[in-house]
Amino acid sequence: MTNRKFTFYALAAAVMLALTSMNAGAQSVTTSVFATGLNAPTKIIISPKGNLLVAEAGSGPNTGRISIIGSTGNRRTLVDGLPSGLAPPDGGPSGPSGLEMRGRTLFVVIGAGDGTLSGPVPGSEIQNPTPSSPFLSSVLSLRLSPQAEATTQGFTMTVADQTALQTRGFLNLADAAGNELLVELVTNFRNFSEEPRPDLPTNVRASNPFGIVLRGRTLYIVDASLNLVWEVDSDTGDKRVFVTFAPKPNPLPFGPPVLDAVPDSIRLLGKSLLVSFLTGFPFPPGGAEVRRIRLANTANEPFIGGLSSAIDVLPAKDSSDRDQFFVLEFSANQLQNAPGRLSRFDAMGGARVVLVDNLVSPTSLARDLTTGDIYVVEIFPGRITKVQVQ
Repeated sequence: MTNRKFTFYALAAAVMLALTSMNAGAQSVTTSVFATGLNAPTKIIISPKGNLLVAEAGSGPNTGRISIIGSTGNRRTLVDGLPSGLAPPDGGPSGPSGLEMRGRTLFVVIGAGDGTLSGPVPGSEIQNPTPSSPFLSSVLSLRLSPQAEATTQGFTMTVADQTALQTRGFLNLADAAGNELLVELVTNFRNFSEEPRPDLPTNVRASNPFGIVLRGRTLYIVDASLNLVWEVDSDTGDKRVFVTFAPKPNPLPFGPPVLDAVPDSIRLLGKSLLVSFLTGFPFPPGGAEVRRIRLANTANEPFIGGLSSAIDVLPAKDSSDRDQFFVLEFSANQLQNAPGRLSRFDAMGGARVVLVDNLVSPTSLARDLTTGDIYVVEIFPGRITKVQVQ
């Protein structure tokens, strides 16, 4: 990861830590590996049917995947062959990067992929004239037939299917069991915005949509590279920039003078959005945060501060129906290759309770409302960790 471009693969942890049980305050917290065999998982949600759905960036061009994880931890493919590519500067895979589901319609955000290339000047990027897919930096909708989630062993999208989708705007897929999947293009963002430099007039900044939430028929999508939130009509695909996030001063004596916000997840809280900020290089400990954006007027205010590389936030309720917030950090200190952690805040501005402090490159979390169990995806090990709090 650089200050300019959001990519996990420049931050590979030096050591893979074993999962253990630990205490969080007076509570007992147990962690266990719930599922493995995932291909660069980036986001996780729970479907209305109670399955875990995982967006996976893949391992190269057009290897993006959505997996279904059942109650026993077994993995099945929902759809494979989704748009993806190897993103500069480090060549890590970038593809499906956000999920939201309503009924049988699954909205899938596709990330930056190889929409840009490393430029001839250090730290620069240029347009890729031949990206792996025409649907990088886009939002697709997947409409499942009634039994598809329960019975499918996988749909596959081919390069020819992508061409058909580009031509018609929709695509019908079928699996071996006779289930059907209707794929539609909701909106297609530009792969980059122009950002000329004195030493490279053709320099660009890649787009990288990386999280999504639905309110009514409106989709809100964060772009972790362009530092903004898009507002998209899910019916028409019309889009506009809802809010942008300015850089902030670098408090450390090295690195660039300002830090990018790097917004990487988005959640609804009443009539507001909660957006977690990873912040850019040099990733000052305590410099990341969660901010609240009012839907009525885009007022942008601090919500939870003092974080390090915040990667997700999840509003919840405790047993007494009081607000609490689970916050996931990719690393407690990126410059020292520290592991990630999951914390709970029992009120806005309340004290932190660290639940787990040895996660390996965590990127997203989901919570089972019935059991209270939390599921965390970890991108480098390709697994899901289950967190049980007694």
